[in-house]
Amino acid sequence: MSDDVQILGFAGSLRKNSINRAALRAAGELLPTGATLETFDLEGLPLFNQDLEREPHPRVQEFKSRIRAADAILISTPEYNFSIPGVLKNAIDCASRPHGDSAWAGKPVAIMGASPGGIGTARAQYHLRQCFVFLNMYAVSQPEVLIANAAERFDASGRLTHEKSREFVGKLLEELVSWTRRLRAKRA
Repeated sequence: MSDDVQILGFAGSLRKNSINRAALRAAGELLPTGATLETFDLEGLPLFNQDLEREPHPRVQEFKSRIRAADAILISTPEYNFSIPGVLKNAIDCASRPHGDSAWAGKPVAIMGASPGGIGTARAQYHLRQCFVFLNMYAVSQPEVLIANAAERFDASGRLTHEKSREFVGKLLEELVSWTRRLRAKRA
């Protein structure tokens, strides 16, 4: 069994020029040795409808398949109205249903987020962690990556230039990879 860690990342935003998509690109530049990052765009996921959960839309099937194929998950979330965006909650619900067929179960996960505000995405990340409890996901607790005042941290092309933020993203990825390997070893 390879020691490499395949991470699936996605942003909780549909905006093409989202700062959280830019944060994911930065993560791709800062991966530790032995890790890869593939991204998934939540665009096109239908709204969750329990009446249709046993016949999932092809985009939902693709999302669940990509989650299952990954060793770990990285979510970059904005904060809307002190919580997670609706598109992110919808994605979580789509991949967790029907009951007994959750793609999230047992997955290591790390969260980061960027915001134009002064406290980053702290409240959204807290709410997201609450979701992980029921989903039986293993969240990395530290470091917290709260990229505040994003206009000062990203350049005009969307590159994360703030060195301290880049350092935190790198450390988060190192911890996610280490956590994934430890969980993998326990299961073996």
